[in-house]
Amino acid sequence: QVQLVESGGGLVQPGGSLRLSCAASGSIKSINSMGWYRQAPGKQRELVAGIAASGGRTNYADFVKGRFTISRDNDKNTVYLQMNMLKPEETAVYLCNFATIFSTIYWGQGTQVTVSS
Repeated sequence: QVQLVESGGGLVQPGGSLRLSCAASGSIKSINSMGWYRQAPGKQRELVAGIAASGGRTNYADFVKGRFTISRDNDKNTVYLQMNMLKPEETAVYLCNFATIFSTIYWGQGTQVTVSS
């Protein structure tokens, strides 16, 4: 059974940085892409960043471009999100997902990121 486990969330001051990790356990084959999403209370889940498993092509939401960086380690089935210059409005639960070439999507439970002074 595949499980995704996020870590690295927490409380950070505005302008600060956090690095999130998402590790997949279990047998997960043919990963096509990995991504990070976030969901704030009362708001819809939104894409933050994605990365292709092969080739490493990345895409970012406009609101994080230049501040966040997504990366991956295929050998470890792990995806990372480096977040810099965080803003209070970016307080949310951050979730990762892995999508396979068979259109199966796995989600983690999420990690809370709180940006506050």
